[in-house]
Amino acid sequence: MTAPATPAPFDPAVLRQDLSAAFRICHQMGWSESVGNHFSAAVSGDGAEFLLNACWQHFATIRPGDLLRIDARDGTVLEGQGAPDASAWCVHGTLHRRKPEARVILHAHSPYATALACLKDPTVVPIDNNTARFHGRTAYDLDFGGIADAEEEGERLAERLGDKSVLVMGNHGVTIVGETIAAAFEDLYFFEKAAQTLVLARSTGQPLSVLSDAVAQNTADGWRAYAGMADRHFDFLKSQLPPL
Repeated sequence: MTAPATPAPFDPAVLRQDLSAAFRICHQMGWSESVGNHFSAAVSGDGAEFLLNACWQHFATIRPGDLLRIDARDGTVLEGQGAPDASAWCVHGTLHRRKPEARVILHAHSPYATALACLKDPTVVPIDNNTARFHGRTAYDLDFGGIADAEEEGERLAERLGDKSVLVMGNHGVTIVGETIAAAFEDLYFFEKAAQTLVLARSTGQPLSVLSDAVAQNTADGWRAYAGMADRHFDFLKSQLPPL
């Protein structure tokens, strides 16, 4: 018997399982916030159709079947029953429409990433392995104007993200984009660790021991050999989830 083919990255059934798990894992990590924030994953080849959590459903309760399937090209999405909230459409709708390569988009207000984003200068300075992981991969949007629910703000975020995989949103939080849910969640995990290290190091009031650009880039490049960690880590985290 021939072994079954590995599901494509945008297999809707696989994505529903993994994305719903990501929400619940995020809550277990202490990164959920009331019934807000949003994760999404593209299900079409062009990235325009994507899965998204329903409006104001708590992360801890999200099952695969609860996820909405949305078309980023459909301007009437917010008019229907069970529509996502305006901030979800602003960020995720725009990014999926503008950046088909962004298969998975995770937006969170995790504590240390948010604290870092609230600094006058939220630059991810390379001072260890985890901070250097994001060297050359991080973009910044420092034009906070309140709840992200305006079309022009979504367009600005897409422009600021550019070709990076992490967007630090000043006075707000962080958005991670990735090719798979496991890879994006691993970056969310390590970005929170990196932000924690930076916030704790800065809290001492002592000068930071900053790595040179060459060493930081070498460290960032070195992480590529460990890409398989994401799947193993995510599988473990899923195995620890209680049944719904």
